[in-house]
Amino acid sequence: MKLQFNKREPVYIQVKRHLKEQIATGKLKPGEEIPSRRELASQLEINPNTAQRAYKEMEEEGLIYTEKNLPSCVTSDSKKIEGIREDLINNAIEQFLHAIEPIHLSKEEIIERIKNQYDVTRGRD
Repeated sequence: MKLQFNKREPVYIQVKRHLKEQIATGKLKPGEEIPSRRELASQLEINPNTAQRAYKEMEEEGLIYTEKNLPSCVTSDSKKIEGIREDLINNAIEQFLHAIEPIHLSKEEIIERIKNQYDVTRGRD
Protein backbone atom coordinates (compact mmCIF):
# COMPACT_ATOMS: atom_id res chain seq x y z
CA MET A 1 0.00 0.00 0.00
CA LYS A 2 1.44 3.37 -1.02
CA LEU A 3 -0.17 6.79 -0.74
CA GLN A 4 0.88 10.15 -2.11
CA PHE A 5 0.41 12.54 0.79
CA ASN A 6 -0.27 16.21 0.21
CA LYS A 7 1.00 18.93 2.49
CA ARG A 8 -2.34 20.74 2.72
CA GLU A 9 -4.00 18.53 5.30
CA PRO A 10 -2.89 16.33 8.18
CA VAL A 11 -1.64 12.87 7.21
CA TYR A 12 -4.06 11.08 9.57
CA ILE A 13 -7.01 12.64 7.70
CA GLN A 14 -5.58 11.44 4.40
CA VAL A 15 -5.11 7.95 5.87
CA LYS A 16 -8.73 7.96 7.10
CA ARG A 17 -9.99 9.04 3.68
CA HIS A 18 -7.95 6.31 1.98
CA LEU A 19 -9.33 3.63 4.32
CA LYS A 20 -12.86 4.96 3.86
CA GLU A 21 -12.42 4.76 0.09
CA GLN A 22 -11.21 1.19 0.46
CA ILE A 23 -14.33 0.36 2.50
CA ALA A 24 -16.73 2.25 0.19
CA THR A 25 -15.37 0.53 -2.93
CA GLY A 26 -15.41 -2.92 -1.34
CA LYS A 27 -11.65 -3.37 -1.41
CA LEU A 28 -11.97 -3.75 2.35
CA LYS A 29 -14.96 -6.00 3.03
CA PRO A 30 -17.33 -5.85 6.02
CA GLY A 31 -15.81 -7.75 8.93
CA GLU A 32 -12.40 -7.96 7.22
CA GLU A 33 -9.29 -7.56 9.33
CA ILE A 34 -7.23 -4.48 8.61
CA PRO A 35 -3.49 -4.06 9.20
CA SER A 36 -2.39 -3.31 12.74
CA ARG A 37 -1.51 0.28 13.49
CA ARG A 38 2.20 -0.55 13.34
CA GLU A 39 1.81 -2.51 10.10
CA LEU A 40 -0.09 0.37 8.51
CA ALA A 41 2.51 2.87 9.69
CA SER A 42 5.26 0.71 8.20
CA GLN A 43 3.41 0.20 4.90
CA LEU A 44 2.70 3.92 4.51
CA GLU A 45 6.02 5.05 6.00
CA ILE A 46 4.28 7.23 8.58
CA ASN A 47 4.58 7.67 12.32
CA PRO A 48 2.69 4.95 14.27
CA ASN A 49 0.96 7.71 16.27
CA THR A 50 -0.50 9.01 12.99
CA ALA A 51 -1.92 5.57 12.18
CA GLN A 52 -3.21 5.32 15.76
CA ARG A 53 -5.04 8.64 15.44
CA ALA A 54 -6.66 7.62 12.14
CA TYR A 55 -7.81 4.30 13.62
CA LYS A 56 -9.03 5.94 16.83
CA GLU A 57 -11.23 8.37 14.91
CA MET A 58 -12.54 5.61 12.66
CA GLU A 59 -13.42 3.55 15.76
CA GLU A 60 -15.22 6.56 17.25
CA GLU A 61 -17.19 6.87 14.00
CA GLY A 62 -18.06 3.16 14.16
CA LEU A 63 -16.31 2.38 10.88
CA ILE A 64 -13.89 -0.12 12.40
CA TYR A 65 -13.88 -2.02 15.67
CA THR A 66 -11.33 -3.74 17.84
CA GLU A 67 -12.24 -6.38 20.41
CA LYS A 68 -9.76 -7.06 23.19
CA ASN A 69 -6.41 -8.08 21.71
CA LEU A 70 -7.83 -9.14 18.34
CA PRO A 71 -7.02 -7.31 15.09
CA SER A 72 -9.16 -4.34 14.08
CA CYS A 73 -11.91 -5.10 11.56
CA VAL A 74 -14.15 -3.18 9.18
CA THR A 75 -17.68 -2.68 10.47
CA SER A 76 -20.36 -5.04 9.21
CA ASP A 77 -22.99 -2.31 9.59
CA SER A 78 -24.28 -1.77 6.04
CA LYS A 79 -25.78 1.62 7.00
CA LYS A 80 -22.37 2.84 8.19
CA ILE A 81 -20.75 1.60 4.99
CA GLU A 82 -23.40 3.30 2.86
CA GLY A 83 -22.84 6.45 4.94
CA ILE A 84 -19.13 6.36 4.08
CA ARG A 85 -20.00 6.10 0.40
CA GLU A 86 -22.48 8.97 0.60
CA ASP A 87 -19.98 11.18 2.46
CA LEU A 88 -17.27 10.52 -0.13
CA ILE A 89 -19.65 11.29 -3.01
CA ASN A 90 -20.97 14.45 -1.36
CA ASN A 91 -17.45 15.69 -0.55
CA ALA A 92 -16.32 15.11 -4.15
CA ILE A 93 -19.35 17.00 -5.50
CA GLU A 94 -18.80 19.84 -3.05
CA GLN A 95 -15.14 20.15 -4.09
CA PHE A 96 -16.10 20.08 -7.76
CA LEU A 97 -18.75 22.77 -7.33
CA HIS A 98 -16.35 24.93 -5.34
CA ALA A 99 -13.69 24.55 -8.04
CA ILE A 100 -16.01 25.64 -10.88
CA GLU A 101 -17.85 28.35 -8.92
CA PRO A 102 -15.76 31.21 -10.41
CA ILE A 103 -16.85 30.15 -13.92
CA HIS A 104 -20.52 30.96 -13.12
CA LEU A 105 -22.22 28.09 -14.92
CA SER A 106 -25.92 27.47 -14.56
CA LYS A 107 -27.09 24.27 -12.87
CA GLU A 108 -28.42 23.05 -16.21
CA GLU A 109 -25.08 23.67 -17.94
CA ILE A 110 -23.17 21.88 -15.16
CA ILE A 111 -25.49 18.87 -15.42
CA GLU A 112 -25.22 18.79 -19.23
CA ARG A 113 -21.42 19.03 -19.13
CA ILE A 114 -21.23 16.25 -16.54
CA LYS A 115 -23.46 14.03 -18.68
CA ASN A 116 -21.34 14.71 -21.77
CA GLN A 117 -18.05 14.12 -19.97
CA TYR A 118 -19.43 10.96 -18.40
CA ASP A 119 -20.25 9.61 -21.86
CA VAL A 120 -16.86 10.64 -23.28
CA THR A 121 -15.01 9.08 -20.33
CA ARG A 122 -16.99 5.87 -20.57
CA GLY A 123 -16.68 5.74 -24.39
CA ARG A 124 -20.35 6.29 -25.12
CA ASP A 125 -22.02 8.50 -27.72
